Amino acid sequence: MNMDQLKRQAAARALEEVRDGMQLGLGTGSTAKHFVELLGERVAAGLKVIGVPTSEATRADATRCGVPLTTLDEIEHLDITIDGADEIDPELNLIKGGGGALLREKIVAAASDRMIVIADDTKWVPTLGKFPLPVEVIPFGLGATRRAIEKAFAECSVSGQMAVRKAKDGHVFVTDGGHWIVDAQLGRIVDPSGLAEALSAIPGVVEHGLFIGLASSAVLAGGEGIRVIERRKPKGD
Repeated sequence: MNMDQLKRQAAARALEEVRDGMQLGLGTGSTAKHFVELLGERVAAGLKVIGVPTSEATRADATRCGVPLTTLDEIEHLDITIDGADEIDPELNLIKGGGGALLREKIVAAASDRMIVIADDTKWVPTLGKFPLPVEVIPFGLGATRRAIEKAFAECSVSGQMAVRKAKDGHVFVTDGGHWIVDAQLGRIVDPSGLAEALSAIPGVVEHGLFIGLASSAVLAGGEGIRVIERRKPKGD
């Protein structure tokens, strides 16, 4: 079974959690695209749902597949967001943003009662950081912002090369929100929660790709089938 088939398997399993009348966050990326396509088939068969897309690409996919759409200005909350991830650790912390939609993805995930992450099992890692960490930044004052990011890295005992992301045409990649992305090759992030907090405190940082405590479950597809991992609740919850 190839990688694309595994992604579709994970998407199909997540679709089992969707019920009539739900308001859904629709993720971005190759795995989330499978979910939108499968959801469109269910909608065509009579399922009543409405979705909030996390990118213009997902908006186009959902429209093509016949999935009704709305915005977070028009509804108060979402029942479930289904989205992919670039890395998932055992605490269900994530690195996201390889596709450049991390800001909208995080806004939508935070507005949801639950977030289900769908992925092939190569995305499951013992420690986050092998995948480059995306940091969405405002172009103004980029030099100062990069220095502040480097300082935050040092304080959190990580380091690595940073580069402004380029689009396929060689020009600077621009997000749907009009920002740039700096990708950081960190290798291993020992304290993702601490790093997330440090990056969020930098004025020039719009958002970062560390999704801490947002995912409630992960659906992983591999050669031996589907695994569903639930996030462990802290003591006292």
